[in-house]
This record gives sequence, C-alpha cells and structure tokens, in this order.
Amino acid sequence: MQKKHSWLVLGIAVLFVLTIFLGGCGEETASIVEEGADVEEVADAFQVTDLSGRTVEFSKPAEKVVAIGPGALRFVCYITADKVIGIEELEKNSPTGRPYYTANISKLEGLPTIGQGGPQTQPDAEKLVSLGPDVIFSCLTDQAQSDELQAKTGIPVVVLDYGTASTFSKEVYDSLHLVGKVIGEEKRAQEVVDYLESCKKDLNDRTVDIPEEDKPSVYVGGLGMQGVHGIESTAGEFPPFEAINAKNVVDETGKSGSMMIDKEKIVSWDPDILFMDSSGYELFKDDYQKNPAYYRSLSAVKNGQVYSMIPYNWYWTNIEIAVADAYYAGKVIYPEQFKDIDPIEKADELYKFMVGKELYAEIAKDFIGFEQLSME
Repeated sequence: MQKKHSWLVLGIAVLFVLTIFLGGCGEETASIVEEGADVEEVADAFQVTDLSGRTVEFSKPAEKVVAIGPGALRFVCYITADKVIGIEELEKNSPTGRPYYTANISKLEGLPTIGQGGPQTQPDAEKLVSLGPDVIFSCLTDQAQSDELQAKTGIPVVVLDYGTASTFSKEVYDSLHLVGKVIGEEKRAQEVVDYLESCKKDLNDRTVDIPEEDKPSVYVGGLGMQGVHGIESTAGEFPPFEAINAKNVVDETGKSGSMMIDKEKIVSWDPDILFMDSSGYELFKDDYQKNPAYYRSLSAVKNGQVYSMIPYNWYWTNIEIAVADAYYAGKVIYPEQFKDIDPIEKADELYKFMVGKELYAEIAKDFIGFEQLSME
C-alpha cells in the first residue's frame, strides 16, 4: 500500500512539471509568433526621398492613392490608375487634353472630389483626411507646404516633379520610379522609363549625324502659355525639336522655355518649316485673315510648309503627346530618316503603352491632329 501511494505521488509530481513546462512552451511560442509579425512588418517598411528632398516613411506599399497639383495624377496613371480613390475637381471639369484621364475616365470620373485643383490653389486637408488615402502624391513642390499638409492630415506626402525639360528629364524618371516604389509597382515604373529612353534613343539616332547645313530651319508658334496665343508664342530648346536635333531658329536667342517673339523677328528668321500648336491655330487663322501680306512674306507659308502639332501642355506635360509630336516633326523635317514611321500609328503606340488605350482619333477630334495646314 505504501509503494502504491509513492507511485501516485510521483505521478502527480511529473504531471505538474509537464504542465508547467508545456505551459511555458506555449507562452514562448506565442512570443515568437508576435516577434515574427513584428519582423514581417519591419521587412515591409521602407522610406523614400521625394523630389523636394524630403524623407517619407511607409510601413508597407500604398493601396489607396490621391494626387494633387499640376501633373501629379498623370504620373500615377502612367503606372496604374487602379489605386486612385479621389481626384481634383479640375480633372473632372476639364476632361480634354489629358490622355491619362480620357483613357481611365470610367475609373476616375465617379471618384470623390479631393479639392479644387490647379497651380494656385491650396489642398483641401479636410477632404483628404475624410477619404483616408495611404499617400498623397503632390506636384506642389514647396517643402514647407508639403510638410504642413502632412502634419495636418497625418498622411504621407510625396512630392513629384517634371523638371524643366518635362519629357525625358531625370526628374520625370525619378518621379515615375518614386510612384512605383511607393505603390509597389516598381516593375511597371521601370518599363515606362525604359520605353521613354528607347524613344529618346531612337529619335536621336535617326538625326544626330545629319550635318547642320543640311537641316531645314524650323519654328513653332501658337504655344499655350498661361492662355492661348498666336504665332508669336514659341519656345527655345523646344523639347520635340531637341529630341530630333532640329534647327530651331529661336535657339539663336540663347534662351530656353516659353517666350513671346516679335512678329518681325520671325520674318527676319524666315524659317523653312513652320509648325503651329493647334491650341493657337484659330488665333493664327484670324490673324492671317487680318494681315495676309505678313504671312505670305514667310517662305514656309509661300511653300506650303505649315504643319500642326498637338498641344502637349495641359495641366502640365503630357509626355506621350510630346514624344508623338517629336516623331511627327521628324517625319516632316527629315522624311528620309523617318520613312518607316507612320506618325499616327506611332502616336497610338505611345498612348497604348503609356495610358492603356489608343487615343489618336479621339485627341484629333478635340484638337487638330497631324496635318499639313492650308492658309487660304
């Protein structure tokens, strides 16, 4: 009886020890799982440096996105419009002239409004907070303004930028990579950058070895610049001309970017080929009717060398239109070097790759497409 009792005591003791041991293992396992979750969250965390030099931190790639300021939504749509949850009122009220919106109108037009939009407006912090995006992409590049908006909303603000060239610029490429990183679409971002670089190389390779003396002189007028203008509105280092190494008579001024030129200076330059941005074409025609002698004094007009270009600056730069304009200008200026290019087909290739839909015909309805213009 004594022996039986001893075994019973021993059994209870062993059971007690096992219970304590197993219970401890359970607590340790739970602790390990919790630590594992923390490790996973840290592994997903990352930080980026935006185009204003600010460092912005994320715990994971953003799934809900908004974009404010001129051109910010365009950058996002070049990567994907699927994560956009709200847009500026300006985007809805002025739907033409922006292929990224036209191509994604079914996704974008019904989204909540996040503010008025436009270069001189302030973001609506209250509306942004109520919508609850994971990130605000902004082309309002003031550091202090971005820090203030981030502090007000508690939402990461990432600044994007087009740079001065706005077509093949480092800032454009960096902005595309930045969007891709933040929303977890780095592969698509790299594809877009590679595609643009391939276009840049192709345009340059076709024209870089043409002797300067063999190039016809060119001029572009009618460029939009805080409004609509006629032939006097032009640009130095005009991106589509720069891409094809064209002989732009305006570059003689040593200035770059938009400018107004005295009409008599255009006569003295007397370019061989005249391009008109179609946003200013109606003013161009009206002025021609009032002063036909002036225009008939230009060799390009006398020789029928007047061509339209599709406007590419519309709430900042439509990069795919600028590149399409470069191919069209190349076809006009250097027909031999671009004999294999159909400008309309190339434009649709650009639209399809950049925004997901062939849009040349639709864009040409809103503006004049690629046409040789008759002034009579």
